[in-house]
Amino acid sequence: QPCWSEYLTTRIEQNMIVNCTCPISECRAQPTTAFICSIISSKEIIAKYEKALLRGYVECCSNLTWCTNPQGCDQILLKDGLGYGAACSKCSWISCFNCNFPEAHYPASCSHMSHMTCAKCNHGFCWRCLKPWRPAHKDYYNCSAMVSKAAWQEKRFQDYNERCTFHHHAREFAMSLRNRVSSISEMPKIRTLTFVLDACKMLEQARKVLAYSCVYSYYNQDTESMDIVEQQTESLELHTNAL
Repeated sequence: QPCWSEYLTTRIEQNMIVNCTCPISECRAQPTTAFICSIISSKEIIAKYEKALLRGYVECCSNLTWCTNPQGCDQILLKDGLGYGAACSKCSWISCFNCNFPEAHYPASCSHMSHMTCAKCNHGFCWRCLKPWRPAHKDYYNCSAMVSKAAWQEKRFQDYNERCTFHHHAREFAMSLRNRVSSISEMPKIRTLTFVLDACKMLEQARKVLAYSCVYSYYNQDTESMDIVEQQTESLELHTNAL
């Protein structure tokens, strides 16, 4: 039993307990959960084992995923097929189910969020695999293009990037404001501030859409549809600034 205990504990500590087999090389039998729990007496090690089982189960299920909130959240989300993401019931963070970007990014597509461009030579590449965007990723730019075109592309990128960054910072401000108002509203003799909290939530959502609209507009090549998008974006930005 001491040998088994040390073996299983090491496997759990190294996060290699899932699909663990008997230490005898000729034996491919896997220890059951009941057997592991009867051997391991440490509650801490058992807790790690249970987490490993849960993590393995989620990774094996195509309709399950973890919440991607960068602040930290252990909630499991169900991919119900109703869109690119859904709000976490625990922290309200909206994750994207189709790519590795940490949050839902509508109206920008998943392809937009993985496409990076060098500001110096205009070379496009995928940030996930680091391979050239062309031909596998359908590159939109060419490193052998004229210098004037490269300079124009760089300036265009900087403009959209600055707008996107501004809206992200404005969104963070709205989140900070909502937190401050929430703490004030809990004080006695303070009238309800629900309408202010609702306004802050609306600001957060609007700034998020505006930020990712910059990504969408930067990559969209359809001039006719872009006129409509730019008009709608301008209208939303005007109302958001007023709010």
